[in-house]
Amino acid sequence: MKTLINIVFISLLLISGCTEQNQREVVVYTSLDQLFSEPVLEDFQDKTGIKVKTVYDVEASKTMGLFNRLLAEKANPQCDVFWNSEVGRTIILKNEGVLTPYVSPSAEDIPAQFKDVDGFWTGFAARARVLVYNTDLLEESELPESILELAEPGWKGRVALAYPLFGTTATHVAALWTHLGPYKTKKYLKSLKANDIIIVDGNAVARNMVVRGRVPLAFTDTDDVNVAVQSGKPVKMVYPDSQGMGALFIPNTVAMIKDCPHQEEAKHLIDYLLSREVESRLAFSESAQVPVRDGVATPAHVPSYSSVKAMVMNYEEIAKNMKEATRFCQELFVR
Repeated sequence: MKTLINIVFISLLLISGCTEQNQREVVVYTSLDQLFSEPVLEDFQDKTGIKVKTVYDVEASKTMGLFNRLLAEKANPQCDVFWNSEVGRTIILKNEGVLTPYVSPSAEDIPAQFKDVDGFWTGFAARARVLVYNTDLLEESELPESILELAEPGWKGRVALAYPLFGTTATHVAALWTHLGPYKTKKYLKSLKANDIIIVDGNAVARNMVVRGRVPLAFTDTDDVNVAVQSGKPVKMVYPDSQGMGALFIPNTVAMIKDCPHQEEAKHLIDYLLSREVESRLAFSESAQVPVRDGVATPAHVPSYSSVKAMVMNYEEIAKNMKEATRFCQELFVR
């Protein structure tokens, strides 16, 4: 009888341990391409034993799909951590009461411009908005110095742009809205449309238009260009407006969801994502993301943030202008 009781007791302990282990999980929504985010999340899972359940966004609706899902789930959160590939809509989620503050010790040396003052979000591993060009179709001497030149007749029908309602392209438009003002930005966008700019579904599609020689030049992000360069495609990138307003840098952002189911696990994941190790890993990956702090190991082809002329930008202002800028683009670029 005593033996039987011991067996039952041990069995209960094992069941209890398994249940506790099963509860060690974290749910993350991420708009960063699965190619780049999945290996990082798998490493976190291997190192901590915390099971990671991931929901990815799709290229054509970058950020917006998960953004709308988080708003819809506000009263009943299903997600713990939002790893966004941009910053504007993260701030909107904060303003909508979807996020909760968490100040990670890993973020101590991240510059203040990449952190919410109240700890609702933290930025890391930035990409830049750049121009990608086909080296078989354009010489360096033919490249524009500013994106504003792309509204000129010489570029008519020769430039591609991702649909500016989603992802980093929407953030870029909102940044121009903030930097140049609504009047100049509207005038510029109207000029691009009149110049037969080609609107496509996503930055990777815009890059592929250049890779295939269908257009000589396109707006895109540094990670999209680097993937093509590493694959031996005849393309290069240029950081525009180095003598003017500068290139827009858009950090990844990470935030914890208010009333999320797995708060402690969420904190562990955020700490990991904001580590120097992850910034370095993203720099060495095909995404070639730029660390936002000094002293992080990077490959030779990834510049330091301080070495590139960056647009001076308040990300909170970008978020404030995003709705108005997006509405204008939706009306202008009717599909």
